[in-house]
Parts: sequence; C-alpha cells; structure tokens
Amino acid sequence: MFTIDETAPVIVRLSTVIDAPLDRVWAVHTDIDAWAEWNTDVDRAELDGPLLPGTSFRWQTHGLDITSTIREVVPGRRVVWGGPASGIDGVHVWTFEPTGEQVSVHTEESWSGAPVDAAAEQLGQALHQSLTGWLASLKSRAEQAD
Repeated sequence: MFTIDETAPVIVRLSTVIDAPLDRVWAVHTDIDAWAEWNTDVDRAELDGPLLPGTSFRWQTHGLDITSTIREVVPGRRVVWGGPASGIDGVHVWTFEPTGEQVSVHTEESWSGAPVDAAAEQLGQALHQSLTGWLASLKSRAEQAD
C-alpha cells in the first residue's frame, strides 16, 4: 500500500462528506479526462490508458504541466498517484468511505524537493488551498442530481 512521504516538508490532509452514493463519487473523481469540467483549478487532464497502476496522466493546474503516474487503485475505496513536477515530488492519496447515503472523502498529499525546501510555508498554503477547492468541487459535482 502506497502512502504519502511522512518526512516531506509539506503535508496536507483534508476531508469532506459528500451526500451522494459511492459509485457516483468514485466515477466523478476517477474520470480524469473530465476533471477540467468540474474542477476550476484544472485546465486540462488526459489519462493515457486504463485506471490501473503504472498508467500515467497528463494534466495542467495552476500553470504547471504535470505528468502523474497511478500507483495504486482499490476500486471504490482508494486511488494513489504521484510524480515530479517542476522539481516537486508529490504523492497524492485519496480514500473513500461510504457511510449510509454519504461518502467521506479523505485526501492527503506530500510535497518534497528543492523548491519545497526553499518555500515550504508558501507552498503548503497553496496546496491546502488547492485541495480545499478540489474537495469542494468534487462535492458540488457529485451532489448534482442525476
């Protein structure tokens, strides 16, 4: 099981509860090609194959061109990806826990590398803001009527 880098200078952990069925939340979140439709921080995203470990996806967020590689997929429960971008090595873990008619979504991400060492507080705030927005956008999209 992959985890974030617990020794990284920047670590952000956030959660939200979404009033939607797990299958819908999972489908919205893992349809990487559609991220830009509902996540205003994502300019574009394209998965280069099936949602399986080893598959990469290219995406752009906050002016950064990123190539991430999927490291782990537990359908409906967990997805992990990571990779380098502009000298930052990121690891992103998402978990989904259904409780009745709701889903608790937990995200945690670590950033390490020279740019992070040089500006950990600023980059930590940026990541926190980005993940807060991502969770809010995911919640909004998943809670929309069918």
